[in-house]
Amino acid sequence: MHIAFLGTGLIGAGMVQGMRKRGERVRVWNRTSEKARALESVGAEATATPIEAVRGASRVHIAVSDDAAVDAILAAIDTTLDAKTPIIDHTTASPAGTAVRYERLGARGVPFLHAPVFMSPQACRESSGIMLASGPRANFEALEPALRPMTGNLWWIGERPDLAASFKLFGNTMIFTITGGVADILTLARSLGISGEQALTLFQHHKAASTIDIRGAKMAQGNFTPSFELAMARKDIRLMLEAAAQGDAPLTVLPALAKRFDELIAQGHGGDDVGVIARDAVKK
Repeated sequence: MHIAFLGTGLIGAGMVQGMRKRGERVRVWNRTSEKARALESVGAEATATPIEAVRGASRVHIAVSDDAAVDAILAAIDTTLDAKTPIIDHTTASPAGTAVRYERLGARGVPFLHAPVFMSPQACRESSGIMLASGPRANFEALEPALRPMTGNLWWIGERPDLAASFKLFGNTMIFTITGGVADILTLARSLGISGEQALTLFQHHKAASTIDIRGAKMAQGNFTPSFELAMARKDIRLMLEAAAQGDAPLTVLPALAKRFDELIAQGHGGDDVGVIARDAVKK
């Protein structure tokens, strides 16, 4: 028997390459057929349709762009796939859409698992990085032996079907926020005549990620006892905006933060901790 892999973009192709390294037989399909055929070089079998890929498969993996693409694939293979064949979806999908798929497939007895990843293409090839999963524990436990070799860290979050999808969005939110913050640091450094490489050496000493563990934990509890007052933080943003204005590159994150800070200061929160920007998200 073989494994079917539907969707061979950067992540899917990396996963297929990792499977082939482990000696697994894989049939692949991709909407852009050239991407599927490229994997023939590592011994995968490219097919013209998803139906051909899943016929007789021991399990099916999906890694595509969005909910609509997942649903289109499920509709295409619906009458071909044996109802007991497990389906594992690695797509970064919406929590709501994922919950609907669990309900729909579960009603038919199809073993379905949503397992999005924090893995680069290289990590997929090397079976490192993090794979999340949520949904019925029985589904996870049945598929765990197949999934564990694919990743360095397999984390089943819980029974709630949309948890993995939600946590994937949390993680990507942080990735994008950090990326925007780094862009602003590079903009500020350019304006001040400091190379980006030199500016980023700060973070070899200042471990900014500790903000999540310390201030983030207090924010989640709604604890805004000040250790860094919002009004003082707003003063610092003014300094940053003034320094950046000397250059010619746009800022990404700081202008939005300045606006939010001003709103909360006008509401009387200037003496609260800067974490009060989460006030509306955590208030009872």
